[in-house]
Amino acid sequence: MVRGLVLDHAGVLTDVDGWRLLEAVRWARTRGVRTALLSNAAGGSEARRGLGDCFDVFVFSGEVGVAKPDVAVYRLTADRLGVAVDECVFVDDSPRNVAGAVAAGMIGVRHVNVDETLAELSVLIPGLDRGTD
Repeated sequence: MVRGLVLDHAGVLTDVDGWRLLEAVRWARTRGVRTALLSNAAGGSEARRGLGDCFDVFVFSGEVGVAKPDVAVYRLTADRLGVAVDECVFVDDSPRNVAGAVAAGMIGVRHVNVDETLAELSVLIPGLDRGTD
């Protein structure tokens, strides 16, 4: 069962239809799924302000001293979410970062476009496809 949803920022949420992913994140969060933004950016005060209603946790590599695809950053994110690493799904556009998440024990979803990502997430989080219509 997925209890944690972790998304990258650049390349995923910055996609032209990234707002649809944010709707899905909000929907999942209202149903008890813990949510995190995991980015290799140096810091994220802007993201925290703009996306605070979507994510329970923000993890920026520049702040925590470890970057994707190091397995430690995925484990740290799951720990901050308060869920087991194997109960998390991670979405990123980089195959290398998705592989790191899988090596850490997460379910990995490679983002190619919003439709495909939402289709994959709806299999892992039942009802998500209805919650984003």
